Amino acid sequence: MRLPLTLAALAFALPVQAHDLGFAGLLSASNKEELPPLTLSSGKPVAEGPLTLKSGMAYEIEIEADGTAELGLSGAGFFRAIWINEIVINGLEIRPLGIDSVEFDKAGTMEIEFIAIKPGTYELRQPGTTGPDQGVTITIQ
Repeated sequence: MRLPLTLAALAFALPVQAHDLGFAGLLSASNKEELPPLTLSSGKPVAEGPLTLKSGMAYEIEIEADGTAELGLSGAGFFRAIWINEIVINGLEIRPLGIDSVEFDKAGTMEIEFIAIKPGTYELRQPGTTGPDQGVTITIQ
């Protein structure tokens, strides 16, 4: 069945919206939450406690290193369960396809903006450590 010309023209004239979140979709401000920062410091806990995220939500997290030691966080399982929009280091935006870990050789801050995708429980941990304060458990619901 062919639509009358006026209806067909109207359909093409209306803007297409991704969802109720607006034109930015999942990255819209209404779907974004800032997480408490993670800290990389010799002798200090990485996080205040475990983090719980919702699948489909956008998040921003800062990782702060104070330079007391060369420290990093690894968590291939977590990084594969999220979609990374960008990593910002010293004002430089990086849009990676994926990562397994991050490392700081000196003091600095890194911000990661991502969308939680795959439900499960994951861990970001300082490589080679086993203590409960040297990592953070992240659950995606």
